[in-house]
Amino acid sequence: VDASPANDLTSPKIGRSLPAALTEEEVVRLLEAPGRLNTPESRRDKAMLELLYATGMRVSELVALQITDINLVGEFVRCMGKGSKERLIPFHDQALSALSRYIEEARNTFKAGSTEQALFLNRRGERLTRQGFWLILKDHARRAGITTPTTPHTLRHSFATHLLRGGASLRQVQEFLGHASIASTQIYTHLTDDHLREQYEEAHPRGR
Repeated sequence: VDASPANDLTSPKIGRSLPAALTEEEVVRLLEAPGRLNTPESRRDKAMLELLYATGMRVSELVALQITDINLVGEFVRCMGKGSKERLIPFHDQALSALSRYIEEARNTFKAGSTEQALFLNRRGERLTRQGFWLILKDHARRAGITTPTTPHTLRHSFATHLLRGGASLRQVQEFLGHASIASTQIYTHLTDDHLREQYEEAHPRGR
């Protein structure tokens, strides 16, 4: 029997879908949720959420931070990413305020004489785990009335989405996210295409 012509056909590649992102309004509600509570835990949670959204770090990078990785004067964080590649990521004044308040007013409450150098601690004075952060995030998303399934990666994708819609380039977002290849960042390409279309229609005489 002759070989089937179908043997020479290749299956079409299935593109990676863009992960769900929160709206800017949902992010504000999420970041404000811990502020309704006046506890050391709420100050820690506020600092973590603000820093994650300000930098787009992976949750594994967030919980791996040491207290010495935060530069409050320069407003940047030293992050160790995949492949032990270090990058410096700036953060804004709102994240600075939340971090300063946590470090100055709450962190020692968890530390209780421990020599633990992790930035974010649990109630036992130990490094907070990825699972611990996920549960904290889930609780605050519920408090904020967010119905979109929200994981640590959701905040990372929201960071990238909002930066691109604000005019940042794919290359800039690649650097912030710590992607080794621009190919990993190209799942967001249609966002830059949409932004380009908006700019074109605003600027071109026949597009107004």
